[in-house]
Amino acid sequence: MTKGLVTVFGGSGFIGRYAARELVKKGWRVRVACRHVNTAGDVRLAGPPGWVDIIQANIRNRESIERALEGADAVVNLVGIMFEKGAQTFESAQSEGAGLLAQVAAEKGIARFVQVSAIGADADSSADYARTKAEAEAAVRDAISTATILRPSIVFASEDEFFNRFAAMATSPLMSVLPLLPAIGGGSTRFQPVYAGDVAEAIAVSVDDAATAGKTYELGGPRIYTFNELYDVILETIDKRRFKIPLPFFIAKPAGYLTAAVWRYIPPFSWGFLGDPPLTGDQVEMLKSDNVVADDALTLKDLGVTELETVEAIVPSYLWRFRDYGEFHKASEA
Repeated sequence: MTKGLVTVFGGSGFIGRYAARELVKKGWRVRVACRHVNTAGDVRLAGPPGWVDIIQANIRNRESIERALEGADAVVNLVGIMFEKGAQTFESAQSEGAGLLAQVAAEKGIARFVQVSAIGADADSSADYARTKAEAEAAVRDAISTATILRPSIVFASEDEFFNRFAAMATSPLMSVLPLLPAIGGGSTRFQPVYAGDVAEAIAVSVDDAATAGKTYELGGPRIYTFNELYDVILETIDKRRFKIPLPFFIAKPAGYLTAAVWRYIPPFSWGFLGDPPLTGDQVEMLKSDNVVADDALTLKDLGVTELETVEAIVPSYLWRFRDYGEFHKASEA
């Protein structure tokens, strides 16, 4: 017997795959709503046959949202972007999309709504990502006062876009010639990385437990690191010697905006053949502020998620592929 049906928007993405598994474990059927259903086939493996379904939907399109929410008892919104591309702008994908989704959910009488935001969400932020995350929170709460908001720090697991990105950068052909990694703003920005499985558990608890209604939680792992310390973790794991060179914000920011423009408007960059842009001006702007759980915030502990995975325990399990000989690599002597 199931507890009901949860529609997870953005469920085919990184965190969505973990969230689907946790929701099924708690007895919920899951409907994964995503733009491209061909990218979500493996999400069905999150549960037994019939427990996980996939539906095409676009958070910018009311009719598709209505179809995706038909018969749903709860909604989880995981839709978010790290850079703009085509019709996917921060406003349309994050603030406007979340507002429309919550509005349709409210019209259908759905009171259990979990909005996954981010630490640093701030309506007054000069970073478009952080500003639209805050606008999304406000729009969701305006439509559904009982919505639960979760704000994770950077999320890590085998599919992450943080540790994998910088490990790839550290092992690029250019590094054999110029072994320098940019420490933006001196590399002193602090982060509190949280494991995707722990975030997924927080999502499942928020759907399951009515006591979380109307509350905001900040999700961080067991340890705080500076950007430079995370570089050190990566380099030690992949057994590479690289030098961190301080890159001031006033240099990194315009370079980031230029990179973002190239990746957004100029083929073949805009076609996606070359992956995501290495850095955008908006991301540089966000690095000016620490990304850690506030002292007075409700946390994972308040959600009953207490046995947190560490960077040191998880990251080596997938960054080994960046070593010279992969899992058979023998660490060099100091």
